[in-house]
Amino acid sequence: MNFKLVVASGNSSKLTEIRQMVPQSFEIVSMKELGFTDDIPETADTFAGNALIKARYISNKFAVNCLADDSGLEVEALGGRPGVFSARFAGPGSSDQQNINRLMAEMEGVTNRKARFVAVLALVLDGNEYLFEGFVNGTIAPKQTGNSGFGYDPVFIPEGYSATFGILSSEIKNSLSHRRMALDKMVAFLNQRLLQ
Repeated sequence: MNFKLVVASGNSSKLTEIRQMVPQSFEIVSMKELGFTDDIPETADTFAGNALIKARYISNKFAVNCLADDSGLEVEALGGRPGVFSARFAGPGSSDQQNINRLMAEMEGVTNRKARFVAVLALVLDGNEYLFEGFVNGTIAPKQTGNSGFGYDPVFIPEGYSATFGILSSEIKNSLSHRRMALDKMVAFLNQRLLQ
């Protein structure tokens, strides 16, 4: 039995990752497939808040079960920045490369390179709301390497590895990423619910 879930994201890389990480019994549908291509303003100051805004919006508009993700990079030496502003760290509409450039400029000469990727998933299921969180610890690399993945992947070295997510295979990244941890929790929850 297929379980249909609409993902409130216009980020095709994120959708691909989610499809790779959930069981095949889950049918992941994009907003675009519903004919929705607008931006949903992310006005909260937490990952959970932004994820809920997006999931509620699409769930209410189309009367569907909806999943939304808000995720980003928290750097210890920068007081947790860029955090919820990860996608627009270099300003509104900034590219991944512009955001990386700003981060690396701010990290110049900084010895504490500790950072973590955080993902919070908001699930609106039959009108009820649930949150699932995942994170992966690591460090900011001295320089950008690799071009796999997206976002800050080329400058983030996960704990236990010496290469960035930009170099590591998608199989390795998907096995230990923040989004994978949150998705595993959500899948376990849904499997439990579907068995009831």
